[in-house]
Amino acid sequence: MMNKAKVLIVEDDPEIARLTTMYLEAEGYDLEVVHDGSLALEAIRTFNPDLILLDLMLPGLCGSQICRQAREFYNGMILVQTATDDEMSEVSLFKFGADDYVTKPVRGHVLLARIEALLRRAKPTAVTPTPTITSTSNGIEIDPATQAATLNGRCLNLTSAEFEILNLLVANTSDVVTREQCCQLFRGIDYSFNDRSIDMRVSGLRRKLREHAKDKQFIRTIRNKGYMLVA
Repeated sequence: MMNKAKVLIVEDDPEIARLTTMYLEAEGYDLEVVHDGSLALEAIRTFNPDLILLDLMLPGLCGSQICRQAREFYNGMILVQTATDDEMSEVSLFKFGADDYVTKPVRGHVLLARIEALLRRAKPTAVTPTPTITSTSNGIEIDPATQAATLNGRCLNLTSAEFEILNLLVANTSDVVTREQCCQLFRGIDYSFNDRSIDMRVSGLRRKLREHAKDKQFIRTIRNKGYMLVA
């Protein structure tokens, strides 16, 4: 079986780690397992995974701290496992830089489907000519080939989801982009991002744009419709 993507499992429960490893090994993933949060950041740097499967409650360093600190240097996918279904947890996870989350206990086939969907988002689906860098009149520059975005020459450090939304907004500058159009970016299996999930990602994108241009509003909310990137 050909090796698939590299997945780093950060989980302190031995049984959950064992079962997760079993599921992913059966699919051919290249795996590394870390049981202590204090070892996670170094493992991310050395293993350089395509996806991190991250537990929230960990000894040493909690999952939210790992997620936030990892986003300073890691641009891959982060899928968080949480034991709660608290809406505030969802809000916090997106702010920390998670791409998606699942609530424990999660069935093996559901976990695999989520991982596959995230990895599909991270990689091009077909061989296409190298995308060109797009610049806007308001100083935003996006590079689809590297999924990097800058504002006035300063890196925005976007998550994958934030980059895809910004890319869509830039492609439709001065036109309304509906929440449904945003949701379509992330559909790949039997669940879909809802309006609230999109709002949280747009909120994170707005916050990062404001950090480099505090007095300028780049993204306007169009009531009952969606969002618009201001020219």
